[in-house]
Formats: sequence, C-alpha cells, structure tokens
Amino acid sequence: MRKLVYFIAATLDGHIAAPDGGDPTGPDGFWPIGPDYLEQLVTEYPETLPGPARTALSITAEGTHFDTVLEGRHTYEIGVKAGIDDAYPHLKHVVFSRSLTSVPSAAVELVGTDPVEKVRELKQKDGKDIWLCGGGELAGLLYPEIDRMIVKLSPITTGTGIPLLGRKTGFDVRQWELTAHTVLPSGVLFLTYDRPSAA
Repeated sequence: MRKLVYFIAATLDGHIAAPDGGDPTGPDGFWPIGPDYLEQLVTEYPETLPGPARTALSITAEGTHFDTVLEGRHTYEIGVKAGIDDAYPHLKHVVFSRSLTSVPSAAVELVGTDPVEKVRELKQKDGKDIWLCGGGELAGLLYPEIDRMIVKLSPITTGTGIPLLGRKTGFDVRQWELTAHTVLPSGVLFLTYDRPSAA
C-alpha cells in the first residue's frame, strides 16, 4: 500500500513557516537554500521541486518517491499569488479546501470533503507514495494517516511560527523509528522517520 509521507522543512524549534504562514523560501522568507540543500533535493527528491525550478535547473527526472502531492488551501495559494497556478504539473496535484469552489488550473484536483477519507482512497490506488506538502493545519488533520516523515531540519530557530502539525492538533503521542538520515555540510539534516506499523 502507498504511504502518506510528510516531506517538510522545519526549524530546530519545530516551525515550518513564520506566524503569518508566508513562504519560508520566498523573497521575504527565512529558510536558507544553500548549494548542498539544493543538490540533495535535485539528486534525491527531484519531484518535490516546483515546475519553474525544475525548468530553470533543466530537471526532467521523474523522481522515485512520489507521484502525488497534497496541499492545503493556504499552501496552494502561496503559489497562486506568485503567479503559479500548478506548482507541480509533473505530479497528481490535490488541494484540500472547504472554502474554495474552484482553482485556476484544471489539472489541480480540488477536494472539499474529508481529507482523511480522500487519503485512504489514494493509498489504495497503485502508484508511488503520496507527498504531504503542507501546510501545518492539513498535516494536523492527516496526522493519524501519516506513515513516514522526512524532516529537513535546519540549524535555525524562529522562536514562534506555524508548528509542524499546525496549531489545532490534539495531544496524541506516537512513536517513530529513525530509518535514514543524511547530514549536509551546511548542518541541515534530512531525517526519515517511519511509524513502526508502516515500515
């Protein structure tokens, strides 16, 4: 069965975005994208780079991890505001929102129903794993369904911001097993954790 993988960048104090939810890698962002970080993405996770970045870097590699990407409304709208109505045209792109009635790209599937139900349906289909891109609120809703977390841990702190699993997730202790790790020269860690039952 396909896994739901939360592939996400986080600070040492567990934040994935500033308090306003803006793009941490954007022009006003705080997330450093060093050469080693970019090389790791290009080499190991090329499918997680947005379409414009793939074009700029001449990346055509399909990728080995994911063929589907999930986003919440706010995360999706960051791209739309930047003029990109489908940041991942090379993947099946699903956006969850109860408030949106349409999206600018016909290639993006808009889902207004229960995210958990949709993810369970996607897991039953053939294909590669499913990438949960963000944001924190959607990750919190899908917390029981996350099988693997790949945390790109940066050696920075922000003091406050959007937590890894959003602000509304209830207290629910889960054990994770470290199954892979990569340490970059810049100090960024790529940490892969599996739920023991999902390994």
